[in-house]
Amino acid sequence: MNYFLIAGEASGDLHASNLMRGLKEEDPGAGFAFVGGDRMAAVAGVEPVHHFRDMNFMGFFDVVRHLGRLRRIMKRTKNAVVATMPDVLILVDYAGFNLRMARFASKKGIRVFYYIPPKVWAWRKGRLRDLKKYVDRLFVIFPFEVSFFQEHGMEVVYEGNPLTDIFGTFRSSVRTRETFLADNELPDKPIVALLAGSRRQEIEACLPEMIRASGDFPDHQFVVAGAPSVEPALYRELLQETGIAIVYDQTYDLLSHARAAVVTSGTATLETALFDVPQVVIYKTGKLTYRIGKLFVNFRFFSLVNLIFGRELVKELLQHDLEQRIRMELRRIIDDKAYRLQMRKGYAKIREMVGEPGASRRIAGRMNKLM
Repeated sequence: MNYFLIAGEASGDLHASNLMRGLKEEDPGAGFAFVGGDRMAAVAGVEPVHHFRDMNFMGFFDVVRHLGRLRRIMKRTKNAVVATMPDVLILVDYAGFNLRMARFASKKGIRVFYYIPPKVWAWRKGRLRDLKKYVDRLFVIFPFEVSFFQEHGMEVVYEGNPLTDIFGTFRSSVRTRETFLADNELPDKPIVALLAGSRRQEIEACLPEMIRASGDFPDHQFVVAGAPSVEPALYRELLQETGIAIVYDQTYDLLSHARAAVVTSGTATLETALFDVPQVVIYKTGKLTYRIGKLFVNFRFFSLVNLIFGRELVKELLQHDLEQRIRMELRRIIDDKAYRLQMRKGYAKIREMVGEPGASRRIAGRMNKLM
């Protein structure tokens, strides 16, 4: 079988690469073309049609500023799909771009699978129309998504969350705390991990709030998880003269040895829960983007942890007065043993809900049977 995959950001590149490994195990003769990143290239053995770093924009205005580039990338992607005529187009997250590609491929008679579909249960439910019309099968990664999409008359497959695969693999080779500290020249003090996001705009908005909140914890060290897709110069600018350390490509090592974490809303909140690290979740965006978003967002929680759990387990802080609120919640997480225990008990239930490792292989197997 020939597969064409499209992933538009770092997390999609990671999940798509693991899915590709599963597809190769199920279908040894599998051939791949893709839009994505280095992880997908390593599995496929070929370079991407386009690298995701050239299309990694966030927010309405950032997308508008780069519309010309996105149109050129989409045209090139469409040409590549037509040239390869794959047996299936597999879309991975990245809704704005991928829904247009779903429409294009469907009209060309190409089967379309959507892996990690748009979060229409949270906002922009109008996208349901395109999902129903142009996508042959949805492959979801959160248990609560199954009933939602089924209620809207869509075919849904759920085989667990692929983060459990990554988590399980990492746990078997984690460095000791002493080695991690020594390798990164960090002092022997309790760690508060700062996970500020994977996009430049998120980091510019959220990391300064985290930094300002860190000043009241002299017995702890704050360590930033550097995103590989973001230029180091941005971190140097934001962290200069703060005394806060940064580590690159070591997020899971950092979480393995952290006492607490401040996390920008996204996949990292679930990863932090899988590592059993008490956390406070934050989010901040531009004022106008925030006002526009409030008109369309229709969900009670914005962190994956609380969405999966079904009620508030971790505190969510949005947009305003973040410095003081982060500091207060972090103090509670660090000092209140009962509060920490309550959060970790909730994490244990979440780990049960997202399933056992092997999700990527199981999803690949289901895809292969549907071909």
